[in-house]
Amino acid sequence: MTANPRVSVAIPIYHEEAVVPELVRRTSAVLDSLPGGPHEIVFVDDGSSDGTLGMLEAAAERDPRIVVVELSRNFGHQTALAAALDQVSGDVVILMDGDLQDPPEAIPTLVDQYRQGYDVVYAQRVNRKEPWWLRMCYYVFYRLLAALSSIELPLDAGDFGLMSRRVVDEIRAMPEHHRYLRGLRTWVGFRQIGIPVERAARHVGRTKYSPLKLLKLASDGIFAFSIVPLRAAAILGAVAITCSLLFALYSLYAKFWLHVPQGFTALIFVITFLSGMNLFFLGIIGEYVGRVYEEAKARPHYVVRRVFSQRVSRDEGAAA
Repeated sequence: MTANPRVSVAIPIYHEEAVVPELVRRTSAVLDSLPGGPHEIVFVDDGSSDGTLGMLEAAAERDPRIVVVELSRNFGHQTALAAALDQVSGDVVILMDGDLQDPPEAIPTLVDQYRQGYDVVYAQRVNRKEPWWLRMCYYVFYRLLAALSSIELPLDAGDFGLMSRRVVDEIRAMPEHHRYLRGLRTWVGFRQIGIPVERAARHVGRTKYSPLKLLKLASDGIFAFSIVPLRAAAILGAVAITCSLLFALYSLYAKFWLHVPQGFTALIFVITFLSGMNLFFLGIIGEYVGRVYEEAKARPHYVVRRVFSQRVSRDEGAAA
């Protein structure tokens, strides 16, 4: 721990040309207020096709603290965060989104907690400004994931937070492709603390996280940190066998003692129900198998097209 650490702010960006000027201004102003240094801001452009990249490069020309990493295509938010972690050089790293829902003004508070001896300081989102149905989905998801996870994951904690250099190095060493960084951050361990940070409304524009992408992120969290769905298949199978035996005994009793005419309604219901459950759990098993397949291919997580700053400007064409 150092009293005045060098701070690296890692920000993934995708189609945010309307936000970039204010994002750069506010983040730079916060770094100006921090002692120590030199600090830096690492922007990772995740395949933007608008004017985002040009605006970032113009900002890097004006400010030597800004580093712009251009990926060869859109690889996704979590992968862009991983690319930023591979480029940062500070003693501590602040992860934050590029839509200003994570307020840069909270960075000094995160750094203060680092000075108190914490390797991880995560922001717990309060007073969210999203629609009520989306807030409810987030509320249910975080608690469901915490209940299913094999480790104790903090509630309402997003990617926004601080990590010390040794935590960053441990995460960078992890080879897995389907990354859920807020979970990996917890898995690493060390001293961790959460602080409440108000979740601001989006500065401008629309979110790039569609319901399908949110569902994918949620599934990455669940499948990466829990095997409860697999165990649920075994438990439900045992329950189904028990119910089938009871139903068979009832059918024999009804046939020989009650003389009740038997139809196909119950039979069709049982077959349909069990077939549906079989397909459902085959899908869950397929998710785990598919993730093993992705890891076995060992493809790089992303490809860097270019790294630009006043300190370095080069074409990478490199995979990581």
